[in-house]
Amino acid sequence: MTENFRLLYLKSQGSETSTENETSSPFDSSEDPYSKQEILKQAIDDLRHPDPKVRSLAAQYYIEKANLSITLPLLQEILEDEDPHVRAQALSSLIKLGNPIISPFLKKHLKDKDEKVRRIALKGLFHTKEKIDIHLLKPLLNDESPWVRRKMATLLGWREVEGGQFLLREMIKDQDSMVRKAALSSLLILYPEEGEAQMWKAMEDSNYEIRAWVKAQLNRMLQTPTSKGADP
Repeated sequence: MTENFRLLYLKSQGSETSTENETSSPFDSSEDPYSKQEILKQAIDDLRHPDPKVRSLAAQYYIEKANLSITLPLLQEILEDEDPHVRAQALSSLIKLGNPIISPFLKKHLKDKDEKVRRIALKGLFHTKEKIDIHLLKPLLNDESPWVRRKMATLLGWREVEGGQFLLREMIKDQDSMVRKAALSSLLILYPEEGEAQMWKAMEDSNYEIRAWVKAQLNRMLQTPTSKGADP
């Protein structure tokens, strides 16, 4: 009964719409020190709770609402949680804050044992404004999860990364057809000249769906100049 109540409480707190002050947090400076200590104690209890659902909701609530006012050791602890769903939620909540302090956590979790956590860390890395080191991304070319490889291929079309063109060249040879498709699409977006050349080569791809998609894209590209020059 107590566990159900705790889950309902955290859900209601985490999904509140800001009809009040949107910048308020449980660690607001207007609170007296005693209240802050009580809230921190509750945060520690929730983030160490035996139920992973409670820990996941607590990670979302305390990280997003507290605006990183929880202690760094506690933050590191929750990011090392044995449950991948808790780690994924904690990382997602950190990314929402957009604080540069999260960069080391993102880099570290590119090697997480759970593929969903790796995908979240990868997406978060591309959302940061700092330069992305290609050496962080190279190992993901051989990631065991095609979903991680596909995510990287897609993200490389979001922003230009030094060495990104090389990575995409490698990914158009990936064994997974959806990774190849994502890499071709990103090449076309950021490096149109090479992208078009690779699209013509992909007409002979082993996968029928890729060939059909490439054919449709090339037909559209061939028709574009004509439609532009038809009438002023």
